[in-house]
Amino acid sequence: MKTNRAQSATSLPTAPREDADGRFAKYMLMMGIRIACFIAMAVVTPYGWYTFVFAAGAIFLPYIAVIVANVGQDAAETTRIDPERAIEAPRAAPTAPTASDAPVVIRIAETPRIDPPRENDA
Repeated sequence: MKTNRAQSATSLPTAPREDADGRFAKYMLMMGIRIACFIAMAVVTPYGWYTFVFAAGAIFLPYIAVIVANVGQDAAETTRIDPERAIEAPRAAPTAPTASDAPVVIRIAETPRIDPPRENDA
């Protein structure tokens, strides 16, 4: 049952500005991790298998960061939640229509004027 009441503020999606700020923060965090991978790849010695892990992070994190940053709020579907609880009214037993329940029809018929309008002699 859909009604035309106002939607609850708790079921609204986040504002576009907040959504963009959140995606930007995720992107910047991943780029910070990428920079850390570059630095760790060059600084951590002796070189070993972990150097390749740091290199993979430095190479593939930009792609992953762009994918994560471009997934906006529109990917999640929100549903409307009514702020008020729906209370069902008790069902009334159907009654047969009676003569008093019949609709009243008023007919108006206009006829042309027979007498000419009177002129005031005053």
